[in-house]
Amino acid sequence: MNEAFLSETTERKRILLVDDHPMVRERLAHLIDQQPDLKVCGEASDVIGALEGIQNLRPDLAVVDLSLKNSNGLDLIKDLKARESKLPILVLSMHDESLYAERVLRAGAMGYVSKQETTRNILLAIRRVLSGDIHVSPDLAGVLVKRLVGGLHNPDVAPLARLADRELEVFQLIGRGHGTRKIAENLGLSVKTVESYRARIKEKLHINDGIQLLQRAVQWVAQYDGKST
Repeated sequence: MNEAFLSETTERKRILLVDDHPMVRERLAHLIDQQPDLKVCGEASDVIGALEGIQNLRPDLAVVDLSLKNSNGLDLIKDLKARESKLPILVLSMHDESLYAERVLRAGAMGYVSKQETTRNILLAIRRVLSGDIHVSPDLAGVLVKRLVGGLHNPDVAPLARLADRELEVFQLIGRGHGTRKIAENLGLSVKTVESYRARIKEKLHINDGIQLLQRAVQWVAQYDGKST
């Protein structure tokens, strides 16, 4: 079936883009709008815009980054699923897939694809999630099966994968140079609660003191967790 006929006879699926980088949204929108079966119905750079877009535009799919203005993409996914349980969500991000993909699936997303993938693979991920399938890379699929069989105590599981979502978020903010009080303000938590998270992180990562925790967090952020552009 040629593309001209397809575009005339098939309703194009409506996609909402949620990313805090305008250039990324522009490039992705251009790619999607060239497809005969897909179109971008709206864009958002933060949680408020995403929630308004979902309510007002009723998209068929939300493509969400994990790094958003003043928010965490994981929290947005959980919020979206609580409001619109049937809305398919695909995460498109530069974050470490081996660490984040399983988390976004648990949060309610149906797929994870890296921004470093080819345009062909990004479009494949979009269409697979729209069709109701789960999408992760082949390498990660094998890792997830091992974790399912062996659990988090499997020696093959990376130490950071043992951190709960909020613990990882605190670890990330430590690596970005935020102190305990600043982290508490950012996450809307008490200082005592953040201190509890720090203690759990040190225990799970076998870290003895705050200096080692800071060094480990800074190294990880520098290597894996730089914000996408």
